Amino acid sequence: MNLKIVVYSKSACPQCDSAKMLLKSRSLDFEEVRIDDEEERLAFYAKCGPSVRQMPQIFINDQRVGGLTGLQAALTQIGK
Repeated sequence: MNLKIVVYSKSACPQCDSAKMLLKSRSLDFEEVRIDDEEERLAFYAKCGPSVRQMPQIFINDQRVGGLTGLQAALTQIGK
């Protein structure tokens, strides 16, 4: 099964770093989108809604799984 994983993250975010380390430890490729500048942040809010403030936000096959805890649950569910 080929997974398309996108991690929306910010700099200086320990949870973001943990999520990326988890993906790397399982040899899963992912795309990281940093939302440190205004243009990227606005695009992120257009996709997720302005109420989503927690980072990271992770999408697997275009479906939002949430943050680090959601990622762990999703990976367990799909056997990765």
